[in-house]
Amino acid sequence: MNSDYHIEVDVHQLNHHGQVVCGDVFHSRLISAEGRTILVLSDGIGHGVKANVLATLTASMALNYASFHTKPEVAANIFMRALPKSRDGKESYATFTIIEIEDAGQVRIINYENPRSVIFRRGQVFNPKESQIPIRGEENAGKILRIREFSPMLEDRIIFMTDGIVQSGLGSKRYPAGWELDNIEKFAESQIAREYEISATKLARKILNQASMNDGFEMSDDASCGVVYFRQPRQFMLITGPPFYKIKDAEFVKKIQEFPGKKIICGGTTAEIIARELDLEIDIQHRFSEKTLPPAAKMEGFEIVTEGILTLGRVEEILENYTTDMRLEDSPPEEVVKLLTQHDDIHIIVGTRINWAHQDPDQPIELEIRKSVVRRIVRLLETRFFKKVTVELV
Repeated sequence: MNSDYHIEVDVHQLNHHGQVVCGDVFHSRLISAEGRTILVLSDGIGHGVKANVLATLTASMALNYASFHTKPEVAANIFMRALPKSRDGKESYATFTIIEIEDAGQVRIINYENPRSVIFRRGQVFNPKESQIPIRGEENAGKILRIREFSPMLEDRIIFMTDGIVQSGLGSKRYPAGWELDNIEKFAESQIAREYEISATKLARKILNQASMNDGFEMSDDASCGVVYFRQPRQFMLITGPPFYKIKDAEFVKKIQEFPGKKIICGGTTAEIIARELDLEIDIQHRFSEKTLPPAAKMEGFEIVTEGILTLGRVEEILENYTTDMRLEDSPPEEVVKLLTQHDDIHIIVGTRINWAHQDPDQPIELEIRKSVVRRIVRLLETRFFKKVTVELV
């Protein structure tokens, strides 16, 4: 990932009033080996299950073809042909937006009949040149892809959406022709002016909430709003387990001390080593409700000190089921999850010392469990949260 910026992405959706499934579908993929992030938002025609099936089919194919570097006009022709036709012979289809972000510093937005994505630079609307490419195949005569490319800069934002946002309020006194792109641009601009570092999550939610208000809180179409935010990376360190060699304790603690971002410790023995080396007090906190875990502690210079393996197991569980609407309480695992989701460059130090003094035959197994839990947490952070994670075994 480009070290100049972190890519923060979030999408919020509301179903058509009275429907249990959303006819809009969002898919994403991080291809670490190539330094590419691919995002796809598809809007199936109509609403409900049928729309969801069309959008899922389109989003899945778009994601796969983009991953294989297929020319967009060729890919679009293939999935237009694959989509089912309606009984009356009229075409059933799904619109889509594909956003490809390369770490090397290029963004490409490919749009087929979704509202145009809005790009902000320095708080103002930015319009890179658009090219139009006809979709291949005789049956697609007149159908075009709109493509825009640009090199992102720190603090750039891309807002992408489906028709439900642009057409919200249609027929109302205030917006007889719907909310429309001009008004959405002004609304987003005012939100950014009010809070220049507004997160992708917050901005997407504000736009969706306003669209819902425009429709009197009963959406007349499925509505999705996504935001990509290129921002300064926030650094974070998680330390779990003491270093293999006792002789390395001082070196281990020095490395932690010199880290510039926020830090947490998961593991009592690890915390004791750090406290001893830095001559600090560990202050146990008895103030949270999770009965199955030991209480957290406070230590100067660290956000939180928790128990090790059980806490990390619970962190993995929360991350697996995480949504941005989830309300996290203040138990130790939830505090850890809050910190992980708020930061971008995450450095995890895994100590590999086995305490032979305990003569405990399970100790090597515990180390393997720790490593595999950390591995699963790393996978979730990279694939679902677009975090840059490095793991160091000591």
